[in-house]
Amino acid sequence: MRVDFYQLSRDPAELVLPALAQGTLKAGERLLVVSEDAGQLERISEALWTKVLESFLAHGMAGGEHDARQPILLSHEPVPGNGARYLALADGVWREFEGVERVFLLFPPERIDDARGTWRMLGKREGAERKYWRQEGGKWLEGP
Repeated sequence: MRVDFYQLSRDPAELVLPALAQGTLKAGERLLVVSEDAGQLERISEALWTKVLESFLAHGMAGGEHDARQPILLSHEPVPGNGARYLALADGVWREFEGVERVFLLFPPERIDDARGTWRMLGKREGAERKYWRQEGGKWLEGP
């Protein structure tokens, strides 16, 4: 499993997620976006409809009749009702889950200590590949 840590310093998760979602779909994968914050999920939903340059990104909120058909599913729980193997943790909270190939952990500056703890914990897990990304201006740079 690959885990990409995105330290949000300039843009909130709802402005970063459309590009990650678009890349996921271009890779032929489905995405599950998880947040405990209902307001954040609503902002992400709006951004997926309006903030993408090429076109909107079709998606739905978990718990609907057609969860399995959604290329992007927004949820409060890390349960991929759409069969996603890619997971975005939009609220910066690590959760345990199974069957995921790639995780995007987006965290604001106030959650950096939690992200560091998650980084260390994953470093002890066999098969966990970690990448760290930071915003510099309008670009994402791989860091430390």
